[in-house]
Amino acid sequence: MLFTSFLYAQEGKKIDYTADRTRVDQENYPDAFILSKVQNQVYFIHEGIQVWCDRAIFYQTDDFFRAFGNVRMKQGDTVNMTSKYAEYNGETQFAFASDDVVLTTPSNKLTTDSLFFNRVKQEAFYRSGGKVQDSASTITSVKGRYFMNQEKISFRQNVKVRNPEYDIDSDYLDFYSEQGHAYLYGPSTITSETSVVYCERGFYDTRNDNGFFVKNSKIDYENRKLEGDSIFFDRPSGFASASNNIKVTDTINQSVITGHYAEVFRMKDSLFITENPLASMKQENDSVFIASDTLMVTGKVDQRQIRAFYDARIYKSDLSGKSDSIHSSERTGITKLIGDPVLWSGESQITGDTIFLISNTETEELDSLKVFYNAFMIKKDSIEGFNQIKGKELYGLLKNNEIYEVDVLKNTESLFYLRDETTDLMGINKSLSARIKILLEDQEITDLYYYTNVDSNTYPSSEFPENEKKLKGFNWRGEERLISKSDLFKGRDSLELPIIQGLKDPEIYDDFFEGMRDLNLNSTLKESNLKSTKKEVKLKENKNKKPKTPQLLKKLKAIPPSDEE
Repeated sequence: MLFTSFLYAQEGKKIDYTADRTRVDQENYPDAFILSKVQNQVYFIHEGIQVWCDRAIFYQTDDFFRAFGNVRMKQGDTVNMTSKYAEYNGETQFAFASDDVVLTTPSNKLTTDSLFFNRVKQEAFYRSGGKVQDSASTITSVKGRYFMNQEKISFRQNVKVRNPEYDIDSDYLDFYSEQGHAYLYGPSTITSETSVVYCERGFYDTRNDNGFFVKNSKIDYENRKLEGDSIFFDRPSGFASASNNIKVTDTINQSVITGHYAEVFRMKDSLFITENPLASMKQENDSVFIASDTLMVTGKVDQRQIRAFYDARIYKSDLSGKSDSIHSSERTGITKLIGDPVLWSGESQITGDTIFLISNTETEELDSLKVFYNAFMIKKDSIEGFNQIKGKELYGLLKNNEIYEVDVLKNTESLFYLRDETTDLMGINKSLSARIKILLEDQEITDLYYYTNVDSNTYPSSEFPENEKKLKGFNWRGEERLISKSDLFKGRDSLELPIIQGLKDPEIYDDFFEGMRDLNLNSTLKESNLKSTKKEVKLKENKNKKPKTPQLLKKLKAIPPSDEE
């Protein structure tokens, strides 16, 4: 067997080669060597790149070769590429590979049908579908550009990240393979068994499984959706936080909470909101609104508990109230106003040490209230003074948010301005008893009943001392009454929201083929191959299907067999 070796160099810039067999075919391949493997593969070396193949056409004058069969390119200790076909231009250091292309680096493996490689810029590019695998994920896309010096890959078009724990789908993703960092641009989703994240700009750490999102961002849990200008998300712990214009929707009980900072603990079924939080809970055809400095929601579905504290306020059509804190239980249907509470039903003001609002757990309709200790009910008279009732405890029945029956128990006192049909004052009644029952219609008293040890007297207005027109403990708080939903935030300090830093705009890259337009005349590529195409090749959905031979490779002229073959 004849062994042929030919080496030549010009100032260290020309391609060197070694081959078992070298021959010339001037008729079919003028000015070229046809190199073949007998025992050892054909070998090329140039400026730090080594190439092995079974056969090759080497255009010595042009410093250009085409390689066929079991092609392998190696650059230093970091880049290895295999394919069935490749070509390389020593003058431009531009390489092209096709058919079963696999490019491996210490951090990932790229597979594609065809790949362009600019060694000067250390960039690789594919546009007919590719797949990148690293230690944690597999990423596929129609187009991709690999910046080797940065260990960065820019994926475009139908980008899919597949991980055992989650999937990412996007149209524009920059991935830093050494750190496993992904930057998402445009509509993107991160889907797992327990959540779906959507954003139009965001960052995700694929190794630690967390990230933040800063444009049209939201997280859907099994029964809760979190939205905000900026969201941080840690999937393993189930924790998320959101800042500025946040909204949390409970999709089961149709409650919505807004504010400007929130923390969600999925595994504990808890939610914490500050910065003007407002909870809205739908009840029949009405809604209850609760606002405070801080809101906490805990418990599983149908057992939610809301805790609002510091300057807590509640508003419902024709019913409103305030207290230091408000606790509401979905399981019991009880909403507690604790700490200096005050409640308004229509024109009536009710105060006491603690106030309970009780809803029917099946219909979710407010049907009763209880006031414990120092119960006091006040309503302005139509012309002057105040009608008043006080006792140790008060129980009221409601319909359509209006009180229609009130029972006041233990050491009760009352004071009423008695008027005739013309509203003329007939006198002032003051009574003591063990219990008082009041019936109301359209917020007006229709009947009064006094029970046990009743002491009742009516006095002419002129004979009633001015200092006795207010019962002991009287405290009219009409200026605090919530007339509309907007009063939930009346008097609160205005907020100055922090500026969301966000993520920088995606980098605008120059044309990958810039400076590569002058192809070698013997290249299989044409100038049209180096232009951006509007019609992109769709990714193959069936991974088990045998890939078709690229059209580019079909056009290659067959290499004539060696003499031994």
